[in-house]
Amino acid sequence: MDDRITEKLKILADAAKYDVSCSSSGGKRKNDNKGLGNAEGMGICHSYTEDGRCVSLLKILLTNFCIYDCAYCVTRKSNDIKRAAFTVQEVVDLTINFYRRNYIEGLFLSSGIFKDADYTMERLVRVAKKLRKEHKFNGYIHLKTIPGASEELIKEAGLYADRLSVNIELPSEKSLQQLAPEKNYSEILLPMSNIQKQLMQAQEEKKLFKATPIFAPAGQSTQLIVGASVENDHQILQLSDQLYKGYNLKRVYYSGYVPISNDSRLPVIHEPPIIRENRIYQADWLMRFYGFNVQEIVDEQNPNLDLQIDPKLGWALRNRHFFPVEINTADYEMILRVPGVGVKSAKKIVSARRFAQLNFEHLRQMGVVLKRAKYFITCQSKSLQRQDFDSQAIKRRILFGDGAVRSTLLTQQLDLFRQVG
Repeated sequence: MDDRITEKLKILADAAKYDVSCSSSGGKRKNDNKGLGNAEGMGICHSYTEDGRCVSLLKILLTNFCIYDCAYCVTRKSNDIKRAAFTVQEVVDLTINFYRRNYIEGLFLSSGIFKDADYTMERLVRVAKKLRKEHKFNGYIHLKTIPGASEELIKEAGLYADRLSVNIELPSEKSLQQLAPEKNYSEILLPMSNIQKQLMQAQEEKKLFKATPIFAPAGQSTQLIVGASVENDHQILQLSDQLYKGYNLKRVYYSGYVPISNDSRLPVIHEPPIIRENRIYQADWLMRFYGFNVQEIVDEQNPNLDLQIDPKLGWALRNRHFFPVEINTADYEMILRVPGVGVKSAKKIVSARRFAQLNFEHLRQMGVVLKRAKYFITCQSKSLQRQDFDSQAIKRRILFGDGAVRSTLLTQQLDLFRQVG
């Protein structure tokens, strides 16, 4: 690789790190034509497969030149950074060469906006088309869809890419207008809608014609930036819920805002809100896999997630009247709501109790985290822990342990005696 390409790669790979909306989950592109690569049953972008194997992708921008001046974006046109751009053939060559060296198993390709949306989108599509058609590349490809691009280009992109994504970026139109006034929600939501329609159409046609071309088999995703604007967690999760229901998104990715400028429109922070980002991901997981709705997790009275504890524990502490749950008789949906019980553990419980009454040792062997669960369950009407603790006491015990709580209570009692004396 010559020095010019190496320099471009360094610049455009570094710029791409701010986009977290990449995953190959759901991709089923088989290698059945003696080509290169295979996206069958594997994740991409330093994700981990079920057997613990780490897989990776080449994650780059086509260019960091951009006509937009979004306050939160490192590639905005007013930012004084070194600029670079790949040609279509350079990206193709990098992907093939990196794959042959076993560096990657796929490609995530995004871009700043060259001249306009169609001009940029056309080049992204050409990269994917060359890889598929000329090099018979069957590895994973994720293309970033450019807001404002034509429906025809989006349709063509879906024929070659495993996943498409359109970054909505900010949780409200108001914040978008404040921080990225050249963008608007309608231009972002329109391609999402077009992708959804194409996905549904491809599914219907597949039922009638086996030879129907696949369209973005891993679906579509988006990214929301957390902490660059004033929206609370309730507003963020409400938007995510609407996107899942309205556009059938596979994933909404959340990215803690990384401070990159002194723009007065942005909040003054010294590091990304990583804990908040993590709690929002956990809440998102509850909505998608645990049967929770947004209003149960956060609402107008509690608009932000508790940063000290995970959202499921937070819900359980606010709803003590549902507990304790008898593990041997409760339905699957209620077992899922017990803190410390995951989806796999809940399924094991429901399956195993058909053959025998379960006890706490059985639960431990199934992967239940009894440190949390013991305050909310019984087994054969027996409990590992007193059930009369108030919610704050349970929270303290889970966070600091029983010994730390006893020490705290003793200190408080001594202070009280000193005051009385």
